[in-house]
Amino acid sequence: MARYIHSISDRTGKPFMHVNCTTLSEQLMESDLFGHEKGAFTGAIKQKKGRFELANNGTLFLDEIGDLAPAIQAKLLHVLEYGEFQRVGGVDTHKADVRILAATNKNFQTEVEKGRFREDLFYRVNVVCIELPPLRSRPGDIAVFANHFLKKYNQSMLKNLTGINSDTTDILKKYSWPGNIRELENVIERAVVLASGKEISADLLPPLTGKKLIEEIEIGTPLDEALIKFKKRFICKTLESLENNQTKTADLLKIQRTYLNRLIKELGVK
Repeated sequence: MARYIHSISDRTGKPFMHVNCTTLSEQLMESDLFGHEKGAFTGAIKQKKGRFELANNGTLFLDEIGDLAPAIQAKLLHVLEYGEFQRVGGVDTHKADVRILAATNKNFQTEVEKGRFREDLFYRVNVVCIELPPLRSRPGDIAVFANHFLKKYNQSMLKNLTGINSDTTDILKKYSWPGNIRELENVIERAVVLASGKEISADLLPPLTGKKLIEEIEIGTPLDEALIKFKKRFICKTLESLENNQTKTADLLKIQRTYLNRLIKELGVK
């Protein structure tokens, strides 16, 4: 999504830099973002430009920004406020015109409340927020992505598969995809490797039963039946989130534990 935004903006053709905020120590992350001077620390044998300088006039994508160390957060805030920074071990001030895109899988509001993320930096980066729902929340996109990956691996593996049959597509749509897009890509790549016919069939999929499938409630289902399915799904998800602790589940649902136990038996919750 970050690359797409960059490609359709007036900064297309300019540098696009991608930084994963979870992969480096605090000192190395500071050097990676802002650069360093020769001799600034052990191993700094020559001057190095940081991502802000390299991304000048372009886009800097900070992936997993919620994992930045507090000291780096303060320096990032200064750059965003004033457009200037200093390399590690340097005294000269450098300027950069960089558009920041950031991503996180954390709840920013919770991180701010617990003091793990600066509130002023949160408000500074949270100008326009784009929420990307997990794949399980948009089953209509699954076939689109699956066919995209089929085309990709058809080309790279010099195969000529014509498509994914309808039974296989139904299985893909009902799976919960805890690994999101990467898991789907892995499944399609595996199927293309194993395929000897013209289509991807269900027998080419890895076991997708280890994690439950999404029980869909189709339009046209009688209301009483739909409510039963919803109750079963909702109780399952709540129990799962609380490690099957029935007392905590009953408290969260604001019902008696004896009633929860009866529902579990009546609905066939396993």
